Amino acid sequence: MKLILPGGTGQVGTILARAFHAAGHEVVVLTRNPTAAPWRTARWDAQTLDAWATELDGADAVINLAGRSVNCRYTADNRRAILDSRVQSTRAVAAAIADARRPPRVWLQMSTATIYAHRYDAPNDEATGLIGGAEPDAPDTWRFSIDVARAWEAAVAEQATPQTRKVLLRAAMVMSPDRAGIFDTLLRLVRFGLGGSAAGGRQFVSWIHHADFVRAVLWLITHQDLEGPVNLAAPHPHFMRALRVAWGAPLGLPATAWMLELGASVIRTETELVLKSRRVVPGRLLDSNFAFAFPEWPSAARELCDAWRRPSSSRAPLSTV
Repeated sequence: MKLILPGGTGQVGTILARAFHAAGHEVVVLTRNPTAAPWRTARWDAQTLDAWATELDGADAVINLAGRSVNCRYTADNRRAILDSRVQSTRAVAAAIADARRPPRVWLQMSTATIYAHRYDAPNDEATGLIGGAEPDAPDTWRFSIDVARAWEAAVAEQATPQTRKVLLRAAMVMSPDRAGIFDTLLRLVRFGLGGSAAGGRQFVSWIHHADFVRAVLWLITHQDLEGPVNLAAPHPHFMRALRVAWGAPLGLPATAWMLELGASVIRTETELVLKSRRVVPGRLLDSNFAFAFPEWPSAARELCDAWRRPSSSRAPLSTV
């Protein structure tokens, strides 16, 4: 297959590009700053149609991952960049698909599981999940994240693509042993004895192992009956205690909400990652008989810890397809 990955230079894009390239597929990553890579890269500005748009002609799938990182403080300038980068790049991809003589068979558009409401009472699947934003106790930053997710998905619907199936990837945190990824961040807390309960510890944390993420993306490419929103999350949310056990840490110091806010301010990020309860489940994947290799967090955490401990040169490929 020929796969086009706009914005595919981040952690998730690298996981996908590496796995599909290793499996013998043609991978083209669209980026503002092309650099040497095992796969082909092409320049784009994530806004206007240019030479990059010809890459989509005859491609099997386009997987749009473009968007400014949300790992920052939500200042006015950062909010504008986060929103605009997602909406504008999505519209550019849509325009390229509409303009293609032989448009891709499927367009997988990155979204986020953060679109669902903060809740403890029931899981959020695609059919019955509550879209967030109306929670009475939700901070303004949480509402902003949901507004971004809504606008991101709405941009996909703006352009008719009758020959191209659309799938919205409502992805939970993708856990891989790569340095500087979300698993590396959470593991750092455990390694320094700070992996205890956060603000009481009631919140659910949804996640997906990188191998299952790649396999789910391939599943969505090949299963033509699946379109619209699809939750990419393991069936069972995780807790920090299981990560401490997997690493062999005897304890983790708990942190109150104000301590987390102070720490987030120091490292220039937001506390939504650890304070919002994301109880997201993969209803549509399970209904389509997708089988998770890592459905439970304890076994996934052990595997990820083992992989993290190995030197990068000796690690097995991140994912196989």
